[in-house]
Amino acid sequence: MKKLIGAISIVAIALSIWYFFIKPEDYKAKIKSKTSVGTINQSIKLWNRLFNTQQAVTQDGLNHLTQKLTFNDSLHIYNWHLDAINDSLTEITIDIKDETSGLSGKIKNIFSETDFKKRSKATVLEFNAFIESHLERIKVTIDGVTSLPQKYYAYTEYNGPQTTKANGMMRDLSFLEGVLISNNVTLDGTPFIKITHWDMQKDSIAYQFAFPIIKTDSLPKVKDVKYTSRPEQKVIKATYNGNYITSDRAWYGLLDYAKTNNITVDPKPIEIFYNNPNMGGDELSWKAEVFLPIIEN
Repeated sequence: MKKLIGAISIVAIALSIWYFFIKPEDYKAKIKSKTSVGTINQSIKLWNRLFNTQQAVTQDGLNHLTQKLTFNDSLHIYNWHLDAINDSLTEITIDIKDETSGLSGKIKNIFSETDFKKRSKATVLEFNAFIESHLERIKVTIDGVTSLPQKYYAYTEYNGPQTTKANGMMRDLSFLEGVLISNNVTLDGTPFIKITHWDMQKDSIAYQFAFPIIKTDSLPKVKDVKYTSRPEQKVIKATYNGNYITSDRAWYGLLDYAKTNNITVDPKPIEIFYNNPNMGGDELSWKAEVFLPIIEN
């Protein structure tokens, strides 16, 4: 009997040490979302900018993010873990830690529905409503492997945060189109962007904003306008519907598709646009075709 009591005591002490001093979270929540890991990653950062202007989200790769939220005098740490169940389903685990309540807060959490627990549940539900609302306003359809034809084009260059991609496009759309039309250059398709650099850790990009044109010997020489061509390429394709500000959601969908299907890709997307954002309208009717070049052995 003494041995049993001793064993129970040891287990109880070990559990107490784990709960009070080792356990990484004070509250854990799990939700699932019908979208890619990358879309959740970007949505957490967007939600944080709207919800919490104090501190930016930090990340260790796409799947692990840390967020600091202040409620009155309490600091709560949200550790987000994103796991792809398949191409279009992500499991989200949120480990939440109260940095200010100390040992007494941990004890209260065992026996009662504390303000910390209530706040944590409410905040997770807030985010879940936010991501569901976002997904209602966009649509990503993976179309599979295809070919992107060769094009000669005129372009401007942009680099900056991934979230300002559409601002750069709108800035240069009228300028570049105006230069070409006023100089009687024949357009050969709708505008597109070609990503030349994508830093997923820092959410920064560089790209060419372009109009396909018919090449001639008398193209206008204008500051900030350059000319080049892209080769015919084997690619994987997605169709995106929604505001072009968040068309990068299709980039992540294509990356997941490539990983699932063991396709080696160059992570520098190309987007072809079929609507003018300056004209407004129902954003879900806006269309872009998005491509990732395949690297063939």
